[in-house]
Order: sequence, then C-alpha cells, then structure tokens
Amino acid sequence: MSGTPSKNLAITFPQFDERELENVKACLESKWVTQGPFSAEFERRFADRHELNSALTTTSCTAALHLACLALELGPDDEVIVPAFTWITSANCAEYVGAKVVFADIDLETFNFDPEALKAAITPRTRAIVAVHLFGLAAPMDEILAITAERGIHVIEDAACAVGSTYRGKPVGGLGDIGCFSFHPRKVITTGEGGMVTTNDAELANRIGCLRNHGASQPPGPQSAPGRPYSMGAFETLGFNLRMSDIQAAVGVAQMDKLDGLLDQRRLRAERYTQLLTAREMNDLKPPTAPDGCGHSYQSYVVRLRVGGQLRRNQVMDCLADEGIQTRPGTHAVHRLGYYVNKYDIRAEDFPNAKTAEETTITLPIFPGMTDADQDRVVDSLRHALHKSGQAAA
Repeated sequence: MSGTPSKNLAITFPQFDERELENVKACLESKWVTQGPFSAEFERRFADRHELNSALTTTSCTAALHLACLALELGPDDEVIVPAFTWITSANCAEYVGAKVVFADIDLETFNFDPEALKAAITPRTRAIVAVHLFGLAAPMDEILAITAERGIHVIEDAACAVGSTYRGKPVGGLGDIGCFSFHPRKVITTGEGGMVTTNDAELANRIGCLRNHGASQPPGPQSAPGRPYSMGAFETLGFNLRMSDIQAAVGVAQMDKLDGLLDQRRLRAERYTQLLTAREMNDLKPPTAPDGCGHSYQSYVVRLRVGGQLRRNQVMDCLADEGIQTRPGTHAVHRLGYYVNKYDIRAEDFPNAKTAEETTITLPIFPGMTDADQDRVVDSLRHALHKSGQAAA
C-alpha cells in the first residue's frame, strides 16, 4: 500500500467500522448495557484466542493489575519486583495493596526484564514479580519462571501491550499465575478504556470475579425461587466495582474479529520500518529486536538513539513535531518518578539501563492502514532530524 502521506500523523489510530456500530446498536436495543451477554462473549473469545481457562473483563488494565495483587493476597509484609522501565501502573498495583515495590533493571536490547537483575533483586520478602511484555514483545519467560518457580514467587504478566503476542508459540497471559491486558485506544484492539484479567487457576478466577463485583460471592435471590428475589446476595469480601460495561464489550467482540488482521498489519509495518532504517544506514538509531521465541505485537515501534542523550533525542522529536509527525518517549523509568523517589530514596543511576531507555527512546507512528508513503515520510523526516541534531551537537 503506497498512497498519499497523511498531513498529520498520530502515533496510532483505533480501527472501527460497521461491525462495532452494529454490536453497540444491538446492545443498546437489548436494554442490557451493564455487564452481560456481550461481556461473556468477549471473555469467552479472548480466552479461546489466548488458550486460557478464564478471562474476566475489567474497567482497565490498571484495575486488572490491582485485582491480580488482591487475588494473590499481597500485602504490607511483601515485596513485588517490577522492571524499572515500564508504565507506572506496573508498580502502582503493588502499592495499592500496601506491598513494597522493588525495581530491577532491564535489558537495553529488549526493554524487558534482565533476568540477572531480577534474580539479584529477590529477598526473603519477595512474594511476586510483574513480568512486563513491553511494547508487545514477550518477556524472557523461561528464565523468569526458572527463577521464580524454585522460590515460590508468583508471576503477574503485565500484557497491557501484548494482546496476541506469543512466547515460544504459546500466547502470553497464561504463562504466569495471572495475566493483565489493556484495551486503551493505543493498544492493538480497543474498547475505549477497559482491561482483562486472565488465569488458568480456577480458584484465582473465582476470587477475581468476586473482587471485581463488589465482593459478591453468591448471586442475589434464592435459586429455588425464580422471580422471588428475597436476597441481595452474599458479601463476605471487601470488593470493588471494576466491571466492564456491555457497551464496551460489544466493541470488544467486534475488535476480536479483526485481531489477527490488525496484528499482521502492525508486524508488516514494523518489518518495513526496520528495512528502511537499515537501508538508509541510520546507524545512530537502534531498531527494536525480538529474540528467538519472543513474539511481538508491535503495539509500539520504539527506536533508541545510540549516539547522543536526552537533549538530542528531544531535538529529534521536536523536528518531527514540526513536520506534523507525533512521537513520544518509549515510557517511564518508574524509579525516577516523584512518588517512588520520595518514598524509597531511589537515585536515577541505580537502574542505568532504565534511565538510558527513558532518555533515548522514541515511539514512531505505527497503525493498521498506514501507507508506504506515510512510513517514507516518517523515515525521511527522521533522517533529516538526526542530521540536524547531530550538527547541533557538534
């Protein structure tokens, strides 16, 4: 697909058509707009696609991560290890339940956990880790599970970016104890806001289902007397209202129809980006890599500046913005954010790879429907920006 380049290029666009409209119309006409039949269908299809026993919709991936920590009964005496380079909620979820976040550095080649750094961060209080499949690239789960299994440490997969990603041929989300997915508009499929909690453990699934629904452990009304709802249900657990609406789930069902096609288009665009960057000898940039066995959804296409630091990276992004091309840094070095600096007295240099990644990464536009002309424009503008920023640095 060549086409005419878009005047203004956003990082991504959600992909909607008549299927979403038809499902939302059917949902509204049914008058059942809270959690209901579309939610159940979305959960079933998501579980089947990711080879999981259970998938439960939530209001967001943040809610999914919170529920994961609650279901695993993490608390104030526990430590949870989190990559130092990730979105903030990968860490916040442990803080929500009173646990202590412990950071571990990343591998700069993949932006995921460095297994040796993970191992070094473990203490007798470590109860869980959050294995992030950042930007859609599966984390090194064999190494992670080998480290955690022998120590009895729970594994939460933060698969916010990784819908449809695989590790050694197996979908992510069921490799650890609990998986957490996002349907934010920047993700591969979207419901506007929304998330999913996944697990192959029936007890954990039941606990999560209870916690997301006010703590209800029994449906209202005596089962032996249909139509006579004397009871409002049983509530023996402090729960939350973290349920996805059926309106959102109706969109999710339509999005699932498109998932494989959306993934194919993202991967083709990522492959072409890498070919263009290599062919034009843009050696100052490091394209993303995927180690053998680690699948990638390319929710984001994130390059890293090899030469120059944050100032030059920002100059490059400014040049692209002047050309109407939207970019952003890869993500946070969470240990540098005020809450964690102030609470745990962490220095930026404590996790040098995460610091480098925060200061030198650029997320380029990538989305299904992107044209060759769009990509040529991004790469040409990027090459010009690198040249201009390199001259300024000299």
